[in-house]
Amino acid sequence: MYINNRLSSFCCSLHKDILSHRDISIVSFFNCGLIYFLINVYLDSSQSALKYLKDTEANINNVLIMTGYFNIRDSIWDPNFPYHSAYSDLLMDIADSMSLRLSNPTNCILTKYLDNNQDSNLVINLMFLRPELEEFDSYSIHLD
Repeated sequence: MYINNRLSSFCCSLHKDILSHRDISIVSFFNCGLIYFLINVYLDSSQSALKYLKDTEANINNVLIMTGYFNIRDSIWDPNFPYHSAYSDLLMDIADSMSLRLSNPTNCILTKYLDNNQDSNLVINLMFLRPELEEFDSYSIHLD
């Protein structure tokens, strides 16, 4: 997870004390006397971070965003993929427990490009936000 220097006045802190998993980063920051959290998740092919989140009773209030390389293909967020995954249901339940919803960019583009011709490119990088935020469903993805 990368936090820009311009945000240093928010006193950002990396937390391993809330959730301790190699593929989950939690950063807190202070704004107007309240603490908020940002969560970044990487899901490997065995979905270990997703299973950890499911099995861990973490009481995290004020999560503003959960982003990541979720490594789950699903027709919900990838119109080129015809199937539904049970892992996506679990991911949606975890996000819901944090009062987050899947947010869709204004430009629906692929987020992973494969090096071979046998597999299709995919959408597996996702962002979950609080639905009351003005940024919900109103952001764009800019490719490198």
